[in-house]
Amino acid sequence: MSEIPPLHGLRFAVGTLTVLPVTVSRWDRGAARGGMLCAPLVGLVVGVCAAGSGLLLLLLGAGPLLAAVASVAVPAVLTRGLHLDGLADTADGLGSGKPAEDALRIMKQSDIGPFGVITLVLVLAAQVAALAQLYDTSWARGALAAVLAAAAARLALTLAARGGVPAARPDGLGAAVAGVVPVRGALGVALAVTAAAALCGALLGPYDVARAALAVAVSAVVAELLLRHCVRRFGGVTGDVFGGLAEAAATTALVVSALG
Repeated sequence: MSEIPPLHGLRFAVGTLTVLPVTVSRWDRGAARGGMLCAPLVGLVVGVCAAGSGLLLLLLGAGPLLAAVASVAVPAVLTRGLHLDGLADTADGLGSGKPAEDALRIMKQSDIGPFGVITLVLVLAAQVAALAQLYDTSWARGALAAVLAAAAARLALTLAARGGVPAARPDGLGAAVAGVVPVRGALGVALAVTAAAALCGALLGPYDVARAALAVAVSAVVAELLLRHCVRRFGGVTGDVFGGLAEAAATTALVVSALG
């Protein structure tokens, strides 16, 4: 594999995963590999923006619920809602119970079915409820959870893009990034994100070290279970599946952060 300058990978990640204005000069699989390895860094940026919006509202006198809504809305805005759209489409495809070809066709349609609507409502409600509880307990814990959720969501993308995971279609974002990340590289990024989460948790207290690391670890496990189910049902991953994995991981990280 040829070496790709880190800047190309970072540009690929930012340009693919956010609406932030960057110039993506390379779209080959080498750049995609670098981009997927950099995905948690993009999550860090998104998470800081999400936490910042919540903290700003708290500073201005808003309650924890409104702060939580803002922290959930910011990532949706920064991604054009693509991950939420992917979650809804994946839910419709899985919920249809149809063979892979028919399920993929359902997922590609522009409308959202009942499974997608129900899933979106429940996931967004869980995210807002978890963050509201955390902000009510401690502004610092709420902010940390918002950052961890965004990083965990993009870590799920890195792990899903590892070697051995096939694409369900020959085209689209799923095909562009499927299998581009070496397994060792994906595991290394997972360990680095988990360790960074634990270090950030240490700023709040000894219990928060374990809780932050556990939030990342459990979110990765949940995303992996969903990934394997989607590969069995669809024959591989698609851009929608990547979006669904990100939202599943983010929600899990927030719920785990709110426990205890």
